[in-house]
Amino acid sequence: MMETLFGAGQSLLLALPPEVAHETTLRALEMGCYPRHVAHVHPKLEQTVWGMKFPNPLGIAAGFDKDARVVDAVLAMGCGFAEVGTVTPKPQSGNPTPRLFRLPREGAVINRLGFNNGGHDAALKRLQQRRDGGIVGVNIGANKDTKDRAEDYVAGIEKFYDVASYFTVNISSPNTPGLRELQAPAALDDLVGRVMDMRAKLIAQGKPRRPVIVKIAPDIAEEDIAGICDQLVRHHVDGIAVSNTTLARPGISGAIARQGGGLSGRPLFDRSTAMLGRVYVATEGKIPLIGIGGIDSGERALTKIRAGATLIQLYTGLIFNGPGLIKSITQRLARACEAAQVSSIQGLVGIEAETWANRPLDA
Repeated sequence: MMETLFGAGQSLLLALPPEVAHETTLRALEMGCYPRHVAHVHPKLEQTVWGMKFPNPLGIAAGFDKDARVVDAVLAMGCGFAEVGTVTPKPQSGNPTPRLFRLPREGAVINRLGFNNGGHDAALKRLQQRRDGGIVGVNIGANKDTKDRAEDYVAGIEKFYDVASYFTVNISSPNTPGLRELQAPAALDDLVGRVMDMRAKLIAQGKPRRPVIVKIAPDIAEEDIAGICDQLVRHHVDGIAVSNTTLARPGISGAIARQGGGLSGRPLFDRSTAMLGRVYVATEGKIPLIGIGGIDSGERALTKIRAGATLIQLYTGLIFNGPGLIKSITQRLARACEAAQVSSIQGLVGIEAETWANRPLDA
């Protein structure tokens, strides 16, 4: 019954302006109006990553729950983990509206939100009030007007260290001017070095080791991928998230395609997966990768894993397919494990990485 109601509700949500629909969804989740899929977890989808036991490899990407409002609902719907944010030290309203545009035919969204969120303190309070378990990552970013962006990331590590299962350092959003410049060699070295120094300081104080993942953009030039990967490995980051939205407009046209901002959804799938394959090869499969971009079916989720993703995240796919997509993805992954006769989903990670690494990024 709940899934039938959500099917009808999905059509109603798509009739609303995008940001209104998003807020309506969050409020429904806060009130407990969502289907529960915990019973559909399959033992072959369980895996231990960074010392944590993930019930399955599927999570919802940052941007959906910016302010840690619906963490427990995300987990109860059947996700193996949740990620909140991007959160910045100070609250900020983001870019002027309209700033979110759907492309239903292409299964895509263009956004130029600009890290709109309620700031560190508001998100921290909600996470501190949680009583349930589960793996919850905190995606941290920098305020638009900050003078020292690296310091904002360091502040995020320190602020959320006691409540985060892991951290994602988001330097890949195209909607904060200059943010992607942090991927340049000198800036990246400074940023990651300072973040890891703060973690080392907290560990020295007797706190547990929290994994640090760096999220990179899909628009990185081909010749820069290996260098960025080398730098991240040298700093001993725990994982790389591949990738964020793109400034390119592959396969779409028309007035909405000319809107500024990052494109997410189905048109991003090929480039982000080719990037994923390249990062897996460049890192020799030695560190876990989170595959993001264009996942709107069980088959695409499986492809991400075969291309090198230990974990996967989706967001735009939920907008057009609803929460039933979570169940269909986990079921497809479980069937793939059975068909391949592997004991765990980890047995499928990276088996097609070389193939994807050799595909043109702009195909």
